[in-house]
Amino acid sequence: MALDYPARMEKNRLEAFSDGVIAIIITIMVLELKVPHTTELAALKELLPVFLSYVLSFIYVGIYWNNHHHMFQAVKRVGGGVLWANLHLLFWLSLFPFATGWVSENHLAALPVAAYGFVLLMAAVAYWILQQSIIRREGRDSLLARAVGGDWKGKLSPPLYFAAIPLAFVSVWLASGIYILVALLWLVPDRRIERTLEKCED
Repeated sequence: MALDYPARMEKNRLEAFSDGVIAIIITIMVLELKVPHTTELAALKELLPVFLSYVLSFIYVGIYWNNHHHMFQAVKRVGGGVLWANLHLLFWLSLFPFATGWVSENHLAALPVAAYGFVLLMAAVAYWILQQSIIRREGRDSLLARAVGGDWKGKLSPPLYFAAIPLAFVSVWLASGIYILVALLWLVPDRRIERTLEKCED
């Protein structure tokens, strides 16, 4: 059944919905951190793989939330294509708790680590699709298109994830190191959109 969308829609509901889903994702992940039943340090040591997996996934989800927020600062209105592209991104982000739990429960086994990389890869692809959907709707000379520019981080991340997936079956530590490296790249503040907005306001 075809759905008829208005030609232009306010973006507030999309942002509010996305914020809510991301908040739920983080809540589900933190529930994997079970409270120790003893007061000994050994009990905390057993939780270390779970905690480290949670920290990395929390950072990734936080990066996506931050980038999503900044991207929609440069968006005026959204249409049906953007809505579906956004849902596509949220679908892959919603798999973070599953991937994180699988890695932590199996103490960095090869297949869960590879699956974690696949989720990272698909989330990166979904974010790119969303970004391109917005640019296609608003035009190549739009604020977002000018702010994104070459987007070297966005182009570099998927190949690194793709390389890390088979590498997990050779060395889970090298694959995990790539995931951490990409997260660190995105943790470096990126003010492209903010600078572009500031220029438009001047």
